[in-house]
Amino acid sequence: MPDHSQLISAALEARKQSIATYSKFQVGAALKTVDGKIITGANIESASYGLSCCAERVALFKALTDGQRNFQALAVASPGGAAPCGACRQLIAEYAAATE
Repeated sequence: MPDHSQLISAALEARKQSIATYSKFQVGAALKTVDGKIITGANIESASYGLSCCAERVALFKALTDGQRNFQALAVASPGGAAPCGACRQLIAEYAAATE
């Protein structure tokens, strides 16, 4: 079983950068590339809820705009644990699906 402790630590650290002014539900994510680089993200909320962005998407968008395309693992850190939302699942399926 792979050791993802560094990835999990990065997600927990990223969570501290969350801007969850309204929900107070802070989430951090860490995405690991196949070459070992870790890209992090945190959720950002807006008073117009639909404009908010989940931590997973922030990390994925950062990675993609930095030219990263091959990913190995994703860690998400949230209070009590939470699964990615439908929008995040769609983007993960499109851009960070399992690679060989």
